[in-house]
Amino acid sequence: MNKVKVVLLTGGSSGIGAATAKLLAENGMKVYSGSRRGTAGDPADGIIPIRLDVNDALSVKDAVETVLKNEGHLDALVCNAGNGIYGPVEGTTEEEARFQFETCYFGALKCIEACLPIFRKQGFGRIITVTSVMAILQLPFQGFYSSVKAAMLSLSESLSMELKGTGIQCCSVLPGDVKTGFTAARKFTAYSQEEDCPYKEEMKHNLAKIEKDETTGMEPLVIGKAILRQLQRSKMKVRVIPRLDYKAVGFIVRILPEGWKLPILKKLYNG
Repeated sequence: MNKVKVVLLTGGSSGIGAATAKLLAENGMKVYSGSRRGTAGDPADGIIPIRLDVNDALSVKDAVETVLKNEGHLDALVCNAGNGIYGPVEGTTEEEARFQFETCYFGALKCIEACLPIFRKQGFGRIITVTSVMAILQLPFQGFYSSVKAAMLSLSESLSMELKGTGIQCCSVLPGDVKTGFTAARKFTAYSQEEDCPYKEEMKHNLAKIEKDETTGMEPLVIGKAILRQLQRSKMKVRVIPRLDYKAVGFIVRILPEGWKLPILKKLYNG
């Protein structure tokens, strides 16, 4: 019997988060949909909006306590909140790099740390992190996004080993290109916008390719279905790459020598 009845989800206001919250609720789960404004969802649909800013430890603590107060238990955490910066590694400031890691990595970590004691006490819990195929497929001018997604993947898989035998399971879902508001919300490093930035021409071709792939990518519901399937399993997979074509990419990346892989990627994404 599936034990997952109450789910706390971050980044629920749009895109993958909103689609996932709706799908989980339609399948009988009560979803606390976290967002900075606390307005993501409708209780009539089984989606409870809750204020949750993953960059604020107190906000995370309050959100988890609210779920416990209302439900008496929490069965699963879906770490979906994220952002992205674009630009060359050269010239990226420490502040810009920290911006990338703060929400995606440390935000997820805050939520995981807040939920682990509850899961341990229950002897049951599910943790799903939404990372990206870019955790295993590094692309030019998105080095920090690739880095943070790789860090999230490593964190999830290390934690999975550490929690073996506790009843707590971890899964990392690695989406490929998805049609969301992420494309329009992309932030650019200051250096990448300077007139004398030596990467201008390469970035022009690269960004055109990336944006085309994103705007013609899969629907957010595809990722929501992958998350639902794992929450419904008695034993979650440690790593999931939705859709066959991206699974194939993941396989090719593993077997290609680095001396081949990086030049091929550079050619594909720089024109």
